Amino acid sequence: MSNLVRYNCPVEATISLIGGKYKAVILWRLINKTLRYNELQKLIPQATPKMLAQQLRELADDNLIVRTVYPVVPPKTEYALSELGQSIIPVLNAMCGWGLNYMRGGRTQTDATARDAQ
Repeated sequence: MSNLVRYNCPVEATISLIGGKYKAVILWRLINKTLRYNELQKLIPQATPKMLAQQLRELADDNLIVRTVYPVVPPKTEYALSELGQSIIPVLNAMCGWGLNYMRGGRTQTDATARDAQ
């Protein structure tokens, strides 16, 4: 996605970059780690090989991850968060915290605020 795209809302910009089916999960798995394709595939088994490859390609195109290909046989490719990708770690941490609370059946402050605003 080009930086030249115009967004009407900052949330829209964020979702356009990390809102793909497995993008946030891929970024989460790459926090403080460099992983190969097969390692990511094992960590995200519900992603088809085609979908995982597509999501990785889009994240690399958006400069959120760095794809390093080593000139060896068999080919070795590693994925890591870029500097831009590392800047989204606080967002991923917030998503993780919210998700944990939701999975435990908890309500969030945001739930009550949204309900009261209606």
